[in-house]
Amino acid sequence: MTSSTIQTVKNAIKYWWVSLLAGILFVLAGIWVLRTPLESYLALSVLFSLVFFISGIFEIVYATANSNQLKGWGWTFTGGIIDILLGTILMTNPALSMAILPFFVGFAIMFRSFIAMGVAFELRSFGIGNWGWLLALAIGGLLFSFILLNDPIFAGTTIVVWTALAFISIGLFRIFLAFKLKRLHSI
Repeated sequence: MTSSTIQTVKNAIKYWWVSLLAGILFVLAGIWVLRTPLESYLALSVLFSLVFFISGIFEIVYATANSNQLKGWGWTFTGGIIDILLGTILMTNPALSMAILPFFVGFAIMFRSFIAMGVAFELRSFGIGNWGWLLALAIGGLLFSFILLNDPIFAGTTIVVWTALAFISIGLFRIFLAFKLKRLHSI
């Protein structure tokens, strides 16, 4: 190992407790999300609105920059405009955002799934192997979007619960890592 790598490892081991604190913070955030689903749902609806807005900007830039190289760049451009418009509307009205978040997420996933199907078939036309996996994932996304649109209460609950479980999982990983680093520190 180089001396800089050894120093990096020593520093990571020296501050093992930082990972422990981060892990505890993530676990507490996950528990908070589970205990306060309404507040968490509001925060998630604002976050999703912001993410869709920023994603729309990136999609427009990508589509415009690659308009000469991409065959169906207009679909990506249109998706970006739709994301910006919906993101703006939802950011300015959090109550509306909470009410339609499950539908918004369901339709967004549906739209992206149709785009993904088109991309999979386009890859097939170029002779790219394993395009079928992409098609299968796109169909899976389409089926999931139908489930979300069919049962908006399930969609809202699912979003909050999966976010909480993700926080708790990350937290437990960080706590476990901290104790491994502490053990290395004592060696």
